[in-house]
Amino acid sequence: MLTQSLDYSTAVPIILKTRRYRIPCMLMRGGTSRGLFFLASDLPGVLEVRDRVLLGLMGTPQFNRVDGIGGMNPVTSKLAIISPATVAGADVDYLFGQVNAEGNRIDYSANCGNILSAVGPFALERGLVKIVSPETVVRIHNVNTGVIVHARIKTPENEVLYEGSTSIDGAPGFGAPISLHFIDSEGAITGKLLPTGQLQETILGIRVSCVDAAVAMVILKAADLGLSGYESPEDLNLNQPMLECLEHVRLEAGRRMGLGDCSRSVIPKVCLVAPAMNGGHVSSRYFTPFKCHPSHAVTGALCLGVAALIPGTIAYEVAQSGGNHFQIEHPSGSIEADLQLVQKLNGEMKVSRAAFVRTASRILDGIAFYSDIDGITT
Repeated sequence: MLTQSLDYSTAVPIILKTRRYRIPCMLMRGGTSRGLFFLASDLPGVLEVRDRVLLGLMGTPQFNRVDGIGGMNPVTSKLAIISPATVAGADVDYLFGQVNAEGNRIDYSANCGNILSAVGPFALERGLVKIVSPETVVRIHNVNTGVIVHARIKTPENEVLYEGSTSIDGAPGFGAPISLHFIDSEGAITGKLLPTGQLQETILGIRVSCVDAAVAMVILKAADLGLSGYESPEDLNLNQPMLECLEHVRLEAGRRMGLGDCSRSVIPKVCLVAPAMNGGHVSSRYFTPFKCHPSHAVTGALCLGVAALIPGTIAYEVAQSGGNHFQIEHPSGSIEADLQLVQKLNGEMKVSRAAFVRTASRILDGIAFYSDIDGITT
């Protein structure tokens, strides 16, 4: 058997320049999502380096995330960067990041209302906001959308309370209630509650409504895709023809909403609706957008609830009237919203109230380590 001998005498020496990072971070559950929380001051100041380090800490782009602390599911591949507020009327800035499906990019185009649930507790734990007993209000500016949210957090004896008797569908156990109040959420992404100016329109022969309240979203009837609307996320995620159809509709909806080419963005989101089955007001299958959410996004629930209050939308056609109290059924149970929509003198509609109750938990607090290869020299 012949073997090829290698001559190393003329090989060019390769030197790997490595920078080692020790970054304080907290792993938290917010609502039905989980993510890594950082102070902006603890991260590299150069955005390209910051995102490379964050992806490394998450363990991407390895398929199984074996060399990081991120998750393999969209609801566990999230992160939050917190800093002192840069706008009036807020206490902290919150930048949300969603690691894309391939694990090679962080999408900052949207907010996450579930991760938002843990922003207030994190800010209090890190001393960015003074704790007041028995309850502290943290005014959060979401940098992604510009929306301000007031989070009411139980803080008896000047400590964040995580334990309680409140449960939310899609998360295990019980916790202390965290009340989220969204301020001026209409047009968060596009600047308009109805970005295309239409209550309904047709894309690829399918009737849709394009609505922007906390998040830009395209709403379709599940029946128009030949679905019941009660399928499991697992079944929907295996329905490749349906997923491809949704993506074509989503991309065209994004173009009509003024968002341009959305092929590399998680915005707009997609929501399939059907009549409620278990005492709620509507059933929803929410897409993130490339997979069906195992429960439901808070921002998506806000947008769907608001759409259901507007006569003429797809959501209004399907939903049962719930007044200001709106319950959305999802694969893990339901999510409830306290909503109110008013019409201004100029005819435009404004979301005057949008409130949710969530819970959060602190899972891990410590130092994350990452070695970043700066480059190769000879």
